[in-house]
Amino acid sequence: MLGLPIAFASPLLLTALAGLPLLWFLLRLVPPRPRAVSFAPTRLLFDIPPKEETPARTPWWLTVLRLLLAALVILAAAGPIWNPPVAGPAASGPVVLLIDSGWPAASTWEARRRSAEGVVADADLDNRGIILIPTGDPPLEPRVLRPSEARDRLRTLAPVPHAPERAAVVEAVRRAVEAAPEASLVYLADSVDTGGGESFPADLRAALGDRPIVTLAGGVTEPLALAGADNGIDALTVKVLRADLDTSAREGTVRALDMRGLGLGEAPFSFEPGAAETEARFDLPVEIRNEVARIEITGEASAGAVQLLDKRWRRRTVGLVSGATADQRQPLLAPTYYLTRALAPFADLRLAEGRATSESIERFIDAKLPVIVLSDIGTITPEARERLERWIEGGGVLIRFAGPRLANGSDDLVPVSLRRGGRVLGGSLSWEQPQKLGAFAPEGPFRDIPVPGDVTVQRQVLAEPDGLLASRTWATLTDGTPLVTGERRGSGVLVLFHVTADSTWSDLPLSGAFVDMLRRTVALGGASATDETGSDVAAGGETVAPSRLLDGFGAFRPVTPTAKAIPVGYAGRATADHPPGFYGPPEGLVAVNTLLPRDRLARLDLSGLGTLEPYRDTAPRDLRGPVLLALLALLLVDAMIVFLLAGGFARIFRRPAATAALLIGLGLSGLPLGGERAQAQPAAPAASPSATLSPAERDFAMKATGATRIAYVVTGDAETDEISRAGLTGLTAFLGQRTALEAGEPMGVDPARDELAFFPLLYWPIVPGAPAPSAETLARIDTFMKQGGTVLFDTRDAGTSLPGADGGAAAVNPALRRILEGLDIPELEPVPRDHVLTKAFYLLRDFPGRYTGGTTWVEALPEPAEGEERPARAGDGVSPVIITSNDLAGAWAVREDGQPMLPLSPGEPRQREFAYRAGVNLVMYVLTGNYKADQVHVPALLERLGQ
Repeated sequence: MLGLPIAFASPLLLTALAGLPLLWFLLRLVPPRPRAVSFAPTRLLFDIPPKEETPARTPWWLTVLRLLLAALVILAAAGPIWNPPVAGPAASGPVVLLIDSGWPAASTWEARRRSAEGVVADADLDNRGIILIPTGDPPLEPRVLRPSEARDRLRTLAPVPHAPERAAVVEAVRRAVEAAPEASLVYLADSVDTGGGESFPADLRAALGDRPIVTLAGGVTEPLALAGADNGIDALTVKVLRADLDTSAREGTVRALDMRGLGLGEAPFSFEPGAAETEARFDLPVEIRNEVARIEITGEASAGAVQLLDKRWRRRTVGLVSGATADQRQPLLAPTYYLTRALAPFADLRLAEGRATSESIERFIDAKLPVIVLSDIGTITPEARERLERWIEGGGVLIRFAGPRLANGSDDLVPVSLRRGGRVLGGSLSWEQPQKLGAFAPEGPFRDIPVPGDVTVQRQVLAEPDGLLASRTWATLTDGTPLVTGERRGSGVLVLFHVTADSTWSDLPLSGAFVDMLRRTVALGGASATDETGSDVAAGGETVAPSRLLDGFGAFRPVTPTAKAIPVGYAGRATADHPPGFYGPPEGLVAVNTLLPRDRLARLDLSGLGTLEPYRDTAPRDLRGPVLLALLALLLVDAMIVFLLAGGFARIFRRPAATAALLIGLGLSGLPLGGERAQAQPAAPAASPSATLSPAERDFAMKATGATRIAYVVTGDAETDEISRAGLTGLTAFLGQRTALEAGEPMGVDPARDELAFFPLLYWPIVPGAPAPSAETLARIDTFMKQGGTVLFDTRDAGTSLPGADGGAAAVNPALRRILEGLDIPELEPVPRDHVLTKAFYLLRDFPGRYTGGTTWVEALPEPAEGEERPARAGDGVSPVIITSNDLAGAWAVREDGQPMLPLSPGEPRQREFAYRAGVNLVMYVLTGNYKADQVHVPALLERLGQ
């Protein structure tokens, strides 16, 4: 309505506003106001009114006030709602709910889920079914769900870490509307085209025909992404991308982390108005840049905002040895010049100058360089050759270039056998016409490099044909002769370019493909037989299994059964079969990212997909209450005005009795009648502490101390708070059945204002996107923990994420991280097997809830001396903070009829029973401390007492 997010429950009642002009006309006429006139009796004859009299008119401003009253009555009856939920199209069939669930939707996933739940609620009121189709993983056979089933599916739905397959989405929608001809579509779009989506809106429109569509787009923060990380000569740079959805400027920060999740540096970025990409630059030493394993955008929770780096992004140190003698006379034509220019963007070079070839090689081996380049070296001393062979077998990469010396020399440290003699271009081959570059081997490291069409070769060294030549050839000419050959020896690689490193034998050093080929070859340095690009050539096409994968929010997760191994040297973008993450063993990880260096984001044109509406950023709010309050206030103002115009105040003060009654009423109400009569009251005696409490605080204290109770933090999210209440109610009932504890009903508390010292345990469910508590609130929580209380933080996200690389649960949960940053918490560790929490009542190995994959964290106990058990501790030994992600309250929650409220995942046998047992152990641990742990140390305690 007028661009405002407002709707009405009964919009037809607004037609009553058309009657306001008639009301205006009726309100203009009022009886004449009575007048008091002092006159002699004889004047009665002069004041006889005429037969026709024009009544006095109501003042225009009073008429406007009464019209406003009438309008407010109509608006209140119509049921105004601020920020109304999205309503599906008017149709009788089921609602096809199409949700973009690729990585661009992850950063604003909560807003999309709230909008989807609003669509489901509207369909539930109309008794319509839901066909849920997430674009990240469209179902093979869409089916109609009941609204309750759709709500459960939405709670478990999460964004995928790759771009959606648009063609599969269109086919799924087509099957859905064929099965339900009267269906309508609600499309929750992310408005981002990650490639190949130009025809998607038109294809979707064609699949739906003339069926109604409502499309949600905009109203939320546009997603950002990272691509094209480059470890340059003096800095590590990365491209920050956005879809050009508007022309506003935007700033942010990118941070770099190592494999353990420790921060190595931060870099700011800023978008100019209208710019679709910018660059973040890390000015760090090369040793630190080589340790970077993850780059992420701060505050952007999506897989596209993460770039993972493996050894291919490291700047390797390359030793360069040239056998040419023209380096000093013609430096711009020497092989070292071409190699330096080609290697400088991604490697640090060390040139061998003024020393013999064998001496330079041995010095580079002593310096433990991973890559050595030999340009036209024909003879190597036996000692240097022996060390060079051992260096290659230990993981080094030797890159050799041909030339006159190699062609005429006797050195056989090459991948294939070579023909000797001159330039070795004789025989049956004819070199009257230069040969062009033919193809790259499909299993080689150059397979995805475009073959340049302008490269010609005039000379080369030829390989002797044998049974191994084809498997060791990485690049060929158009006549099939090898241009580049390679062989794995031990853990290293030996590579030979059959042309020179300068332009005397070919045009290859002048092309961009030469730089890409060297980059891929140098990246083999330090690779194992199952590591990095190109090693599959020497290792026989091996594959590596996933090691650590990313979810749609950019957090590390366990390896899923559907994730498939990748070929060694995989250089493609992430897909459903190959999710983003690290693959391979720890010593040779291969990184797969959501976006490739050449990828860019574009805006998805949704103008042809029905009605466009923005996402709802906040929950709906009923405005009838505020409207009725305004109506009552205006009615009071109108009554006072009428009373004043009718002379009511004058008549009151002309009557002494009425005036006295009014003054007495004011006096009894305690209102001062004037400054002169207001007197200071004598100081009251000091009140007791209980007297300083308000009635509400006294009632709260009496209720909290009437029995032992477990408290939960009221988050403000109605669904979360209801689950917390129901969960603790179920746990309290279980405690009464299985233990001697007869606890009272749980209580919800607000840490900002309620006293927490009455409760031994405080359950705190973490709500995504919740603002950080104030400093005063955090101080109250810190005091509660230091006074012996325990706070159980439950992130409830074990079904979708795991702790980050540093092993802490707060590393991936921003809401929990904001809370813990303001608290003085001890060092945490996963619950050890011998911890008292595992045996406080039941003997347990883990602490499942609604999920089972999360880790429970407690205060780290001091490490025992070698050969000793864990030492006894002073105090009760109860951890002040416990962190879990298994959604304990969700497993404990029961309805009023005693049935479970929420399903379990994965729903293993007796999972709910063990969840209750975990809750019993938690409560007993908090109430009794480490008494069971102390039983183990009774001999040690008695010995200490004896001393």
